[in-house]
Amino acid sequence: MLVADPDDDRFDAMLTEGGPAPGQTNFDTPVGLSVRRWCAPLLDLEPHAAPSDYLRRRRELGAAEVNRRFLAATGTDIFAVDTGFAPEGLTGPAELAGLAGLDAAGGRVVVRLEQVAEQVAAGDVDPRDFGSAFAAALDRTSREQRAVGVKSIAAYRVGLDWDPRRPARAEVEEVAAHWSARDRRAGRWRLDHPVLVRHLLWTAVDLGLPIQFHIGYGDADIRMHRVDPSLLTDWLHLHRVPVMLLHTWPYHRQAGYLASVHPHVHYDLGLALHNVGRARGAAILAEAMEVAPFTKLLYSSDAYGLSELYHLAASGFRAALGQVLDERVASGEWSAADARRIARLVAAGNARRVYALPDEQV
Repeated sequence: MLVADPDDDRFDAMLTEGGPAPGQTNFDTPVGLSVRRWCAPLLDLEPHAAPSDYLRRRRELGAAEVNRRFLAATGTDIFAVDTGFAPEGLTGPAELAGLAGLDAAGGRVVVRLEQVAEQVAAGDVDPRDFGSAFAAALDRTSREQRAVGVKSIAAYRVGLDWDPRRPARAEVEEVAAHWSARDRRAGRWRLDHPVLVRHLLWTAVDLGLPIQFHIGYGDADIRMHRVDPSLLTDWLHLHRVPVMLLHTWPYHRQAGYLASVHPHVHYDLGLALHNVGRARGAAILAEAMEVAPFTKLLYSSDAYGLSELYHLAASGFRAALGQVLDERVASGEWSAADARRIARLVAAGNARRVYALPDEQV
């Protein structure tokens, strides 16, 4: 989450995964209208406040107060944060927890695999030693940061249609040498070869922490036809380390199917709910819950940058889940007791189990 106040253009651009076209605004999107409806009252404005009034009031209050109001309103007890994307100028996990009124233990780290690998490669490591150096760095980073999981952005870099087998050491050495030479000349590091991605993922399997994957909706780097989670099927058959499919729209039904047939697969809807708006949230969530065990679905926000997105994610998820559960109870399909139990699982219990979080922190 941004520490400092964004200017109006940056705020507009950060509302969605894509910046607005010239002369247009992201306030004219489902999430933009949701900000005006559901976030404006927390800034002491009337619902549906004009964008100019909203942005002016935000500046008056200042970033610290705005962030505190929205984080406290989420009712979140613990934040598991991927710290690997553009961390400069952002709050860390402990700071997020503090804004929500929690102690530092309320913020936990999810280690991004590609970031660790790029840091290793940018050092003086011999490409022939890259594989073992990455494994050592991942283990060290995870222990030092008390990580609850790791994450891959393979969807952005190579898609998900890669060879599921563990790469041979010789393959890793050869590709690492070419990658090191290329990026050292360029002066920037970007891991984007499927052999190296496979090595990162199998190293993560060896580590044993839950492995998160970005799935589906994302920014313009995504090639949507290559980020269907069913492409991971053969790899899922080769191990039993927990796999977390994040965000998943428009592949939320595929994610639910995978979670229903693979005991170690879990999924969430992430930013999908606040991007479709409150009116569609329940329908999307109901589709995601069609076949998977209720022990496999987790809440997440995937909020980034703007504290409004944390609030929209939490409040929108509660509203959607409440509507889905109420409809099942009203139809007589579920008992009220079952609905309450499922709500506790999805909102907290499943995360507590999979990420090995203490009871009192979720």
